[in-house]
Amino acid sequence: MPILEIEILKRSPEDSLSKATVQELADAAGRILDTSVGRTWVKVRDLPISQYAENDCQLEESVRPVMVTILKAKLPSREALKREVADLTRAFAEILDRPSKNVHIKYEPEGSGRIAFGGNLVE
Repeated sequence: MPILEIEILKRSPEDSLSKATVQELADAAGRILDTSVGRTWVKVRDLPISQYAENDCQLEESVRPVMVTILKAKLPSREALKREVADLTRAFAEILDRPSKNVHIKYEPEGSGRIAFGGNLVE
């Protein structure tokens, strides 16, 4: 049931992703999170440069953040989470042609007991 929401800083109209690239992100996430077919969902949103800033500085051209939020039914152990983060960061940086230092991942609290699909609460 992992749901990944990915925001990608868009510096120009040409920065928009193709459907194939979004599919690559979903496929990589599914492999890394070890989910069965159709069980990892990926939503991508462009974040226009006009809607992003960092305090007390002007962004260098090389700064192209990718912000990933992940919701899972259950979170893995700390060691497994570290491996997962490293693998996702590496894969997304490669697919999106960005440095790994520009990929930021945030995990939501466990979704079990607080999210429903089709009217069915995930337990």
